[in-house]
Amino acid sequence: MKVLFVSSGNSKTGISPFIKSQGESLKTSGIQLDFFTINKRGFKGYLRESMQLRKYLRLHEYEILHAHYGMSALAALIARRKEKIVVSFMGDDIVGANKPNGSLTKASLLLARFNAFLAKKFYDYAIVKSEAMLTRLKIPNITLIPNGVDLVKFKPLKKIESKIKLGIAPEEKLTIFVSDPSRVEKNFPLAQNAVKLLKNPELKLFPVFNQPNDSLPSYYNAADVLLLTSFHEGSPNVIKEAMACNCPIVSTAVGDVKWVFGNTEGYFLSSFKVEEMAEKIKMALEFAIIKDRTKGRERILELGLDSETIARKIVSVYKRVLK
Repeated sequence: MKVLFVSSGNSKTGISPFIKSQGESLKTSGIQLDFFTINKRGFKGYLRESMQLRKYLRLHEYEILHAHYGMSALAALIARRKEKIVVSFMGDDIVGANKPNGSLTKASLLLARFNAFLAKKFYDYAIVKSEAMLTRLKIPNITLIPNGVDLVKFKPLKKIESKIKLGIAPEEKLTIFVSDPSRVEKNFPLAQNAVKLLKNPELKLFPVFNQPNDSLPSYYNAADVLLLTSFHEGSPNVIKEAMACNCPIVSTAVGDVKWVFGNTEGYFLSSFKVEEMAEKIKMALEFAIIKDRTKGRERILELGLDSETIARKIVSVYKRVLK
């Protein structure tokens, strides 16, 4: 089976690390897989790149084009010859993008409706990341498959050694925010204001972004708490990566976070109120003092969210599409 991953390559790291990881896990499952990255931005940029993709497809044969995000799927649709199209919608391409106050922009809602229309009329199969997305896309050929996590890379390490490796004082209380603070939908001001409200001089809030993906396990293991304050998510990778490292977490109840947490100790859900977020951070820090680490890795294995299990589910989608 020959598959081409189609996705953006606009980030500083090129192709998104989780897309790269998913592709590599599919290769391990026996899929012949290549990557095609779209390196221009905006609607016009994707249309231009679709012509490059079409030229590429004249020279290379594939059975399936697996696009990640709605705009990449549109480029695949324009470029395809006889290939089947599978699209993984990731979150805001179906539910919309946020303004700083949390409301959704009109442009993003129009784009979300456009993506839903294309999924219903033209794509062969859609994969979504959360129940909320599933209810938005009422189409027959759709399934919910969360993002998986590489348990070989993301694993528990000694906290002190991880802090030293990162140049962080062993006695420092570290709360990490693993995303670019400038991304409006990630709602960094909520994390900032909640930490300020605690008035703890020993507590440091450290945004982790534009870092090599290989350094993330050290941050998860050095941290006392991970914060996720997003307005919306699909199946946030940072949650599962941190859980694979047994890191305590405070998160807003977005995407599939509540389901992934389950009743596992050391994981706390919060509303968007600063006072509640601060209180949950305090509880997470107290948990870290008493019990140090969680049993998040066990929960990930229990749910089958390791890369290998997720790869098998995606392969089953490919087989269904080709039938």
